[in-house]
Amino acid sequence: MTVFLVIIVLALLAVTGWQISKIFQLSKRPDADTSQVANDKDNHLHGILMLAFVIFLYVITVYCFWEYGRFYLPEAASEHGGEYDTLMFISIGLIMFVQIITQGLLHYFAYKYKGKKTQKALFYADNDKLEFIWTIIPVITLAGLIIYGLFTWSDIMNVNEDEDPMVIELYAYQFDWRARYSGEDNTLGKANVRFIEGVNQLGVDESDSYGKDDKIVTELHLPVGQPVLFKFRSQDVLHSAYFPFFRAQMNVVPGMITQFGFTPTITTEEMRESEYMVDKVKSVNEERNEKNEELRAQGEPTLDSYEFDYFLLCNKICGQAHYNMQMKIIVESEEDFNAWLEEQPTFGSTMEESSENVDRPEDTAGVGTPENMEGNDDAEGENDTENSSQEVDAVAVVE
Repeated sequence: MTVFLVIIVLALLAVTGWQISKIFQLSKRPDADTSQVANDKDNHLHGILMLAFVIFLYVITVYCFWEYGRFYLPEAASEHGGEYDTLMFISIGLIMFVQIITQGLLHYFAYKYKGKKTQKALFYADNDKLEFIWTIIPVITLAGLIIYGLFTWSDIMNVNEDEDPMVIELYAYQFDWRARYSGEDNTLGKANVRFIEGVNQLGVDESDSYGKDDKIVTELHLPVGQPVLFKFRSQDVLHSAYFPFFRAQMNVVPGMITQFGFTPTITTEEMRESEYMVDKVKSVNEERNEKNEELRAQGEPTLDSYEFDYFLLCNKICGQAHYNMQMKIIVESEEDFNAWLEEQPTFGSTMEESSENVDRPEDTAGVGTPENMEGNDDAEGENDTENSSQEVDAVAVVE
């Protein structure tokens, strides 16, 4: 009923506006110009408006660059990032140059060649030379940008194996990430979602000897200055691995492995101490302190102080909790990285420990004879086999 009343009110307002416009027409002087054809006065007014609009456009453009330029990311934290940023700024510079020239000429000519009764427009069919010029210049410009971009793309996608890059798998699932380091052999073990069961959350093939020394973690650590080759897998839907500070991004596709690589150049601590990040952290914490005052007045929990960290984000809308799908990245010295990695358990030791826990009999009150215990183990084994089969079938359907 409310919607119906709103529609009626809007219809009445439209009728009222139409009637008011008719009243204005009837109230005009008898000698007023009621022709629908623009006269010299109209053309002059619109010519002035065209000039005013392009001036406004330039002023607002300069203001946006001045005011919101601080939202640019800081210096790239990867080896290829500088070339990436250079390509972006070259593209922005070319676009702005062409935009300023073309928009300025468009609006200026609209004013200069505005219609006059004493002036007749010139019929100008075509000009082959002009068409060639404004066709060949964009072709050459775009070709240069594309070729330059391909070199940067090649550096990311075609990692030089002679540099012996560290191989790390990034595993995506709704709504989190896991990282798998390739161990001392620098070779990842085979994996498939059909092998996902129990603590084997990434589906690593237990029969593959290369996977025994793999290390699975929830926080990504990278040694500064060392090339890293990332391999991506998805358990469920399409995700996208996004490293904004390292200027890299790659789709993570179910059923296939994608990859790229880069070399970190700035540690987490160095980025925290940069002038850009110090100002940003200060600004964020000032806003949080203001918000905390409101929260305290309302009796609600306050916000923690902000401290910069690199993060791996998902850049595809992969579900309801997509906004929170992220993994902390720590770039550190090689010594600190090796010390941290040494503390992480291998996949083989994790599976052995899990197997020992399963095989160890539980202390249960009222346990009967060994024969009864054996019968219980058989029943549990059948249940485990059935549950395992159901889990594998479910994972296969998801894949």
